[in-house]
Amino acid sequence: MGSVISRAKLIVGALFFLNNTLNTLSKRLKKSPGLPVPNPTLPFWTVPKSPISTGSKVLPQHTDVVIIGSGITGTSVAYNLLKLQPSLRVVILEARDVCSGATGRNGGHINPPLFHDYEELKERYGETIAKRMIHFRLAHLTEILAISKDEGILDVSQCREIVHVDVHTTHETYQEAKDLLKVWKADMPNEAADFQADEGPEASQKFGVSSRTVGCISGGGGAVHPYRFVTSLLSKLLERHTEKYDLRYISIMKHVLSIVPSPSFVVATHTPCITVMPPSQATPYYTLKTLDRTLTASHVIHATNGWCSHLLEPMREKIIPARGTMSAQRPGTSLSKSTLDGDRSFVFYTGKIGYDYLTQLPNGDKELMFGGGWASGLDIALTTDIGISDDSDFNVSVASHLSGALPLHFGAENWGEEMVIAPPKERRSEDEVQWGRSRTKAQWGGILGLSADGLPWVGRLPIKVSGRPEPPVTSTPTSNPKSIVKEDDQAPRPLTATPGEWIAAGYTGEGMVHAWMSGKALAYMVLDDDESIREWFPEILRVTEKRWKKADVADFLSRYF
Repeated sequence: MGSVISRAKLIVGALFFLNNTLNTLSKRLKKSPGLPVPNPTLPFWTVPKSPISTGSKVLPQHTDVVIIGSGITGTSVAYNLLKLQPSLRVVILEARDVCSGATGRNGGHINPPLFHDYEELKERYGETIAKRMIHFRLAHLTEILAISKDEGILDVSQCREIVHVDVHTTHETYQEAKDLLKVWKADMPNEAADFQADEGPEASQKFGVSSRTVGCISGGGGAVHPYRFVTSLLSKLLERHTEKYDLRYISIMKHVLSIVPSPSFVVATHTPCITVMPPSQATPYYTLKTLDRTLTASHVIHATNGWCSHLLEPMREKIIPARGTMSAQRPGTSLSKSTLDGDRSFVFYTGKIGYDYLTQLPNGDKELMFGGGWASGLDIALTTDIGISDDSDFNVSVASHLSGALPLHFGAENWGEEMVIAPPKERRSEDEVQWGRSRTKAQWGGILGLSADGLPWVGRLPIKVSGRPEPPVTSTPTSNPKSIVKEDDQAPRPLTATPGEWIAAGYTGEGMVHAWMSGKALAYMVLDDDESIREWFPEILRVTEKRWKKADVADFLSRYF
């Protein structure tokens, strides 16, 4: 009888805890994520700072397109817009330094979920769409590599092909992974050709991981220095688009029309967008207010991921902020050269929920960029990180896990002794960072954007979702601005689709295999060229009012908890 009562008390107590936790979470998700905090933790990626880190203080009064957010999504939109339509005027608004959000804080992986969720995608959307999603994800490494080569930033971006390894330490998760791999291989044999499963001691020896390993699944993947990739591209764009008009027209504009031309591309840092106001009698454009200035624009693009519902209240509970924790760590002295040459990445699965992920830097001290641990405990994830948009701190429980997990993942026999750290040198300047002298050099927090239906949101925002009416068609940017005087003037033609608000966000922790191509697709949409993306863009990602109404955060949470 006593055991029955004790069990009943346990059940009641568990239900009480869960109910209180979910009530707290529900209230949190209904609140605005606010603006990015001014004092974020320092990511290892961002040291030393890019020369364009603090961007421009110049903000034009009007522009064709405003992009809010300077991470990989905003950079992709700007890069592709200006590549396809160089005469457009584009402004990026960034609340902090350039690339100070999730892109500059992630793990550097370009390793898409492939067999991991192919079967589920197939069941939900059909085989054709499932295959398109896989191709869309795989395209990111190809595209980022090609751009790095074309722009001459391959070395600095560290973009490279690698071998990616999923490491399983439980029979249950390994068997599930093998079953999923089998389904994917049957339907997409070409894409899956180099993926294979290794088991037991052979797997442990082959990849230099713990003897506790049950099995590994390996295949092609990619890695990149996300901060250097983004800031290098933005530097290139700023060099190319310093002036909108030819010099022969500047004199006319300045002296005859009393107009001083502004750059056609501006990255305005420490310029958070406080609000977006709809067109009015005073102006037929959107008006964006910052802390001390305003500007008008025909198009507004939301590329702030976890923070997007600050300006898009209807998107609360559709894209949810969540805090992750990352670290940079020194390798053990006995790790093999194959582990330390920067040509491998790992995901470590130790249970049904959550995982740890690792990339290795190919240069310098070959630091291990190690993150995860986030979903390893229900109470930790629900009460501490989901719904949090403050990256001035990180989850101490997760950070503690990350600080001690690496020797266990690789095994003491493979890890060896801790690296001996030389005494710190005298600082050469106030800006020089003194990293930690133990195994962990740095730890930081970053804000993800969790999608309520598990898929990114890409496209024009319906008025009901933006919460604002669109500018009139007459506000569409044209090929012949009225302020330019030319003898061979022709009738102006639209440069873009009709004015509106747009979004690419909600990557659910997989931004590096969704964001760039989402931004590219969005650029084509803004330019009113859906035909060019018809063959490769998955329509299930497009924002519609129907999808917005259907997406339910409770369904998302039930998948994981």
